[in-house]
Amino acid sequence: MKTTLGSIRRCDEEYSLFAPGDKVAVGVSGGKDSMLLMHALSLYRYVRHDDFTLHAIMLTTGKEPPDTSAIRAYAEKLNVPIQIDHTDLYEILFEIRKDKHPCALCAKMRRAMLCERAKELGCNKLALGHNREDVLETLLMSLLFEGRLHTFHPKTYMSRMDITVIRPMAFVPEKHVIHMQRKLEMPILHNPCPANGYTKRQEMKELIQELAKRYPNIEESMLGALRNHQQYHLWYPEEAGRDGEK
Repeated sequence: MKTTLGSIRRCDEEYSLFAPGDKVAVGVSGGKDSMLLMHALSLYRYVRHDDFTLHAIMLTTGKEPPDTSAIRAYAEKLNVPIQIDHTDLYEILFEIRKDKHPCALCAKMRRAMLCERAKELGCNKLALGHNREDVLETLLMSLLFEGRLHTFHPKTYMSRMDITVIRPMAFVPEKHVIHMQRKLEMPILHNPCPANGYTKRQEMKELIQELAKRYPNIEESMLGALRNHQQYHLWYPEEAGRDGEK
């Protein structure tokens, strides 16, 4: 857990993710990333001198409400209150719209729902569990399919929702997340999305894995380019004040 907390601290120090008195909602999907984020932040709030409160929000998206008892029990073990709601996203995306490529719209709708729940709980920040590879996959998708250099920022103020979205695990490698999930024996909820594993993001993940075989340090090099704001202007501090989400 020291590696996880160290990466979160590094991201926090560079992008000022947390401030005294923050009320932070952590979005929990039941996947390995968000579960590790909830666990790490439950500790990080005490490690820091500037304490913050933490509340978990889980939005399930399957055709039927899943069994979330293990997730709820794990949150209680961490002393993190959790709110679990079942949504109609599956019905909207796959039965009404019958969208063949629903990922972008699904992510946007889920984020909006999470922001709404967070505001209802009186939270001023929403923490999401994107890891380092998520950042790089988004960058490649933007380059290859949109013709621009763009990815999500570790800290973005959403003016329409009046809430700040933070991604404390943006520096954490996915392989470390997998290791910690096994070590901590965190309960994982099966992803019910029919498109899971057949998306452009999955293609980007596989592309990075292939490149890493030839260039072992490619992930750190790409992340370094994002952080080199004086030269490339992708993760420069001013981005934190813009609605950069798609």
